[in-house]
Amino acid sequence: MPAPASSSHPAVISAGTRTVRVWDLPTRLFHWALAAAVIGLVATAKTGAMDWHFRLGYTVMALLVFRLAWGFVGGRWSRFSSFLYAPGSMLAYLRGRSHPDHFVGHNPLGAVSVFALLAALLLQVATGLVSDDAITFTGPLAAMVPGSWSDAATSWHKGAGQWLLIALTALHVLAVLFYAGVKRVRMVRPMLSGDRALAPGHAPAPSRDDGRSRLLALVLFALSAGLSAWVSTLQP
Repeated sequence: MPAPASSSHPAVISAGTRTVRVWDLPTRLFHWALAAAVIGLVATAKTGAMDWHFRLGYTVMALLVFRLAWGFVGGRWSRFSSFLYAPGSMLAYLRGRSHPDHFVGHNPLGAVSVFALLAALLLQVATGLVSDDAITFTGPLAAMVPGSWSDAATSWHKGAGQWLLIALTALHVLAVLFYAGVKRVRMVRPMLSGDRALAPGHAPAPSRDDGRSRLLALVLFALSAGLSAWVSTLQP
């Protein structure tokens, strides 16, 4: 259903400039928590701090489960439906024929980046859960899959999967820097404040970001964290 704007965030802040609540608080917290956890995962993998690597892995699992659910019930611009673009829309964007909504939430290229990162992280978590290198770590679900699957998962998790995640993260950061430096489009500030400035005359529906939606997000994250914690207890 349409998401009303929070009354504590006025739409107009100055003449000729209009802002809209794009990123609700749960999405913003998810974004920065995931960024910190991914950096920690890479660092602990490279330094061999496996206890912390496990903890961060379960944290990322909880965050991803939450984001998958929030992608269907979260604020207007956090829902997958708001940035699931058809091929024609992508081509129009690349040819310079952008829709005004492309400048509100994720544009078509940004959407590809987000989905690619989420897919890579989900695969990395899944392979970590069934990995077993017989030396430093054994995933909690390793005993539940054939040995050949576990070997393949271990190889991917420690090799190509890790480098794919690093590459996608680097591309994501470079894209943000490109849009800020070349196209003069600020992407970091809206992910901090939640609001994006829009051209006069464009009035998209804002994301809901009130107490009830935040409580729903808290409940969803608690359930996601509970699932991740339960999976961690299956460690052989």
